[in-house]
Amino acid sequence: MEATVQSNTNTFVPVTFTPGAVKELKKLIEQKELTEEFGLRVGVEGGGCSGMNYVLGFDKKKEGDEIFFVEGIQIFLNKAHNLYLVGMQVDWQDGLNARGFIFNNPNATSTCGCGSSFSA
Repeated sequence: MEATVQSNTNTFVPVTFTPGAVKELKKLIEQKELTEEFGLRVGVEGGGCSGMNYVLGFDKKKEGDEIFFVEGIQIFLNKAHNLYLVGMQVDWQDGLNARGFIFNNPNATSTCGCGSSFSA
C-alpha cells in the first residue's frame, strides 16, 4: 500500500513513497528540526556507475521546481527530471542486508549494485 499523495496543483504526482519511507522521512524531519521552507528534493544528476545518480535530500525550493505533498511532507521535483522519475517508488529498508532508501524505477534500463545509480 502506498502513502496518500496530495498535490498543490492538479498535475500527476510522478513519484510515490511507501509507508515505511514516509515514516522514516518524518522521523528525519523531526530530528533535523527543519522549517517549512525546506522540503525533500527528489531528482537525478549525471554520474555514478551507470550514468545517473538519484538525488534525495532536504533542500529549499529552486527555480523550475514543482511542489507536491505526500502525507504532509513537502516534495520538490525539478520538472526536467520527470522524464527519468515518473512512476518511481521510494521505499525504506531496515534489515540485516540493507538499510536505507530504495529506488524502484520502471524507467531504469539498468541499475548498479549500489542501488543509487541507473541508466535510462
